[in-house]
Amino acid sequence: MAFSLSNWTERHLQRKSLLSDAIIGAIHWLDPWTVADPGALVAAYAQSFSESGGRILQADIKSVQQVRDRWQVNTASETVEADEVVVALGPWAGSWLKELGYHFPTFVKRGYHMHYASQASAKLNFWVMDAEVGYLLAPMNAGIRLTTGAELDRLDAPADVNQLGAAEKVARSVFPLGERRDEVPWKGARPCLPDMKPVIGPAPRHPGLWLAFGHGHQGFTLGPATGHLMAEMMEGQPTSIDMAPFRADRF
Repeated sequence: MAFSLSNWTERHLQRKSLLSDAIIGAIHWLDPWTVADPGALVAAYAQSFSESGGRILQADIKSVQQVRDRWQVNTASETVEADEVVVALGPWAGSWLKELGYHFPTFVKRGYHMHYASQASAKLNFWVMDAEVGYLLAPMNAGIRLTTGAELDRLDAPADVNQLGAAEKVARSVFPLGERRDEVPWKGARPCLPDMKPVIGPAPRHPGLWLAFGHGHQGFTLGPATGHLMAEMMEGQPTSIDMAPFRADRF
């Protein structure tokens, strides 16, 4: 059974004896950064945006249309007008853009996670990934998160928690997980494109329409970088990297 361990040292392993003897080898990664509460970090981003003068509107979008040189976003509560619009709708971007005549080959990789307590005084100090079975254990503020691999299915297909159950069974043989802390497993859909690169840049046929979606498993990591690149392009500045691999018209 081979593993990847983040910042895990032999001293930690021997002191706590947390991990099973079934582990026969691992890669010691020294450089990853981790976030113990992704939701709180995103909330902090939102608060910073609001304090800088931005406005956050949460509403169901009814339609997006171009009227003369302006864009109108019609929601259930109001119509918002803007000179430029960025479509960053994750797994829903492909279906929304069909209304404007774009047909991107989007699909999703679904996944599940659950938070657990630890048995007795056991403590997981750093994340551990089982590359063979396909799951990851990570210490979070909400508990130890078990994250599964990829499930290829429709975006709106019913949840299938068998993948989570199978991963949990193996994970319990590796680390002393306690009881589940969430009422139901979290289910998410990672927005993907066939070449596993996102679309970032202007829409080919609509001036003022910008696209930023398809980041797959790396949305949380690449979100801030994408925002920076989008700002450079929208302001007509040289971009930090070559954006040709991410252009929309490659499909």
